Amino acid sequence: MLPTDYGPATDLDHLYRTLRPEPLIDLEELNMYYRGQVNQVRGDDTVARLSLKLQQAYRTLPFKAFLMGHPGVGKSTEVSRLLERVKEQHVGVRLNIATELNPASFKVFDVLLLMLVRLAEDAGRMQALPLEGILSEHLVSDIKQWFGTEQVKKSRTETTAVGVEAGAGVKGESLWAGLFGLFASAKAEMKYAADRTTATVEYRLQRLPDLVDLCNRLVDVCTQTMLEKTGQEWLLVVEDLDKTGISPQQLQELFIQYGTVFQNLRVNMIFTIPVWLAYSPEANRLPFERHMIHDTPVYDRKHGPHENGRAAVQTVLEARVSRALFAEGQMTRLIVASGGNLRDLFALVLDAGEGARARNPTATAIGSDDAQVAINKMRREYRMKLGQSPYDAHPIPYSEKLVRLLAVYGGAPDSDIPDPVLYSLLRGRAIQEFNGDGWFGVHPLVVDILKEQQHLKPQDPGGTD
Repeated sequence: MLPTDYGPATDLDHLYRTLRPEPLIDLEELNMYYRGQVNQVRGDDTVARLSLKLQQAYRTLPFKAFLMGHPGVGKSTEVSRLLERVKEQHVGVRLNIATELNPASFKVFDVLLLMLVRLAEDAGRMQALPLEGILSEHLVSDIKQWFGTEQVKKSRTETTAVGVEAGAGVKGESLWAGLFGLFASAKAEMKYAADRTTATVEYRLQRLPDLVDLCNRLVDVCTQTMLEKTGQEWLLVVEDLDKTGISPQQLQELFIQYGTVFQNLRVNMIFTIPVWLAYSPEANRLPFERHMIHDTPVYDRKHGPHENGRAAVQTVLEARVSRALFAEGQMTRLIVASGGNLRDLFALVLDAGEGARARNPTATAIGSDDAQVAINKMRREYRMKLGQSPYDAHPIPYSEKLVRLLAVYGGAPDSDIPDPVLYSLLRGRAIQEFNGDGWFGVHPLVVDILKEQQHLKPQDPGGTD
């Protein structure tokens, strides 16, 4: 649970307690802070659609999909909603790539290993591991052999592949007990191994078919046990593939080069991916259908205030912060500056509140100057994102991005055609996507930047003023 007093913050000193950016995970958090009005203005309730598809797939073929959205739009919170809706038929296992793997260097076999390890651990906690039987004995033996027969040389930094003995550090004589020592070592290597020898990577890639087979056999025995025990199937959710540090090349390798690996797994799966991947040149080769969580608009297509979008975001904010902590007009001002992005909004309000207290220890509300300082700071961050990105396959000069930004702002009919410029701007959140039918808009902070650069007129609408 978030460390709150079960209600919105009522003074500036406690904003940090309710404006933490972590997703809402458990049911109590969802009931306290989730507000459905946001989905009503996004054009589609993606969770409702995914719930229906999972229901249709129950006890038939596994359902697999991509869930997309900008960072901070609330994908992980929507995953929590999804797991709550389908809990009668599915038990969720959430895998966090950014925290459980090394985001800068993970490979496809790391993702598979993480799936195998986490599924076994969760099944063990839920007493859904078959503790006897010839199938289970052979599976445990083969998993131990997969780890135990690996022979690779140490690199100069002493980063090694898993090579511990089965059962190391684990007490007990049960069929599965010996594996969890191996699993602990495997997880440590997946997370902290920054340098692997070429031999290690090549060896594991060569053994991918064996690892896929082990994953499927584990899924089969755990699914059978879980169905008999509770009537539920497993649903693996792989999250945070849109985090900074994960390069486009990594994601394209994962889902384009090795997409068949995941297609061959006999388990329900949902991967959360960044928006730009759906607009990349390789998008038509992605192996699963895509479902979008759109941004929440604060302006409409003609740059007029989107009153319903602003009101929806305000309901989310007021669940966490009392309206009394804002001087007149400042709550709306910060909502507009966030572009409807909840993570950015929380950061803006927290920064403005801390600034208010730092400048005046007796301050009781966020004033105009406090909001302006926070907006200026975030605008600088967006300005930096408009430059050349290390994640672009080829350098894209700002001059090309500027042409696209002005085309999107002006509503040019061909401005939504996917190309490297568009998905670079989507990655930097300079361009947002709205309302189910897929129209694009320029983020209000970026509109400000275009005005400062005199590419737009000072009176042009759509910015933060």
